[in-house]
Amino acid sequence: MWRNTQRTWGLVSILFHWLSAIAIIGLFILGWWMTGLGYYDSWYNQGPWVHRSIGMLLLIATVARIAWRLLQPTPAGEGSRFEVLAAHLGHIALYIVLLLVMLSGYMISTANGRGISVFGWFDVPALLHGLPNQASIAGDIHWYSALTLVVLAAGHALAAFKHHWIDRHATLVRMVNPVRRSEHS
Repeated sequence: MWRNTQRTWGLVSILFHWLSAIAIIGLFILGWWMTGLGYYDSWYNQGPWVHRSIGMLLLIATVARIAWRLLQPTPAGEGSRFEVLAAHLGHIALYIVLLLVMLSGYMISTANGRGISVFGWFDVPALLHGLPNQASIAGDIHWYSALTLVVLAAGHALAAFKHHWIDRHATLVRMVNPVRRSEHS
């Protein structure tokens, strides 16, 4: 139940998936909202601090998630060969763009040479800083890759709903319930 099988996602993979989805949606909303904050707004410093902290936790979780994914079997996909290939490539694209969003956010935040405090629990050091126009270039990459991530995630969700409601596959059910009903029988 904790681990993946050839037929189902385990509880660890399911938790990684849904906690990442919640964090990504929350970070995008917070990031969008932050762009409208004025210098004298009470959240002008607090918003970015929360955004960076959650982003760094998501980066750590994503690295752990990728390691978990590589060490666990992947349940067989449902649908045509094209759909299975599209799903596989879509997942790879989601991981790559998600990492790009987080790494560019890190590059923005550490451009001044200071590390990132994660809710005051620990600091992530500034390993690469002082590059010409680092914050500006990383900011553009962060913005456009975040928009790309939202489009990919929306496509991912639409594909899951299509498989569930139109194709009547158990794809969505497997990502919600670690034990399929057919395995109880």
